[in-house]
Amino acid sequence: MAIHKVLVIDDSKTELMYLTDILQKKGFFVRTAEGAEEALLRLADDKPDLILMDVVMPGQNGFQLTRSINRTPAYADIPIIMCTSKNLETDRVWGLRQGAKDYITKPVNALELLEKIKALN
Repeated sequence: MAIHKVLVIDDSKTELMYLTDILQKKGFFVRTAEGAEEALLRLADDKPDLILMDVVMPGQNGFQLTRSINRTPAYADIPIIMCTSKNLETDRVWGLRQGAKDYITKPVNALELLEKIKALN
């Protein structure tokens, strides 16, 4: 499956703008959400080909939202890359156990992110 539409979920407007800029420059169509509730509305509105997920967010965190998305049959096939400041190995392992396909730590290196996306294509 070719990745064209990306949903970026992060409670930081700065991070949303940074990731959106990286992706749009490479031709991706990007939508953003600032938390779990908004993310679920975006998913229902227009299913993305990829989700970039922050972990630390108010309300439902990224681990919980990743697990929820992966348990929903309509969305279970959407790959998720965790993009987070949580850089412990236990966090990475936990994120992958929740269903994330990959894990990248902030500050996000644009080349590393694009390589991880390319590997999913």
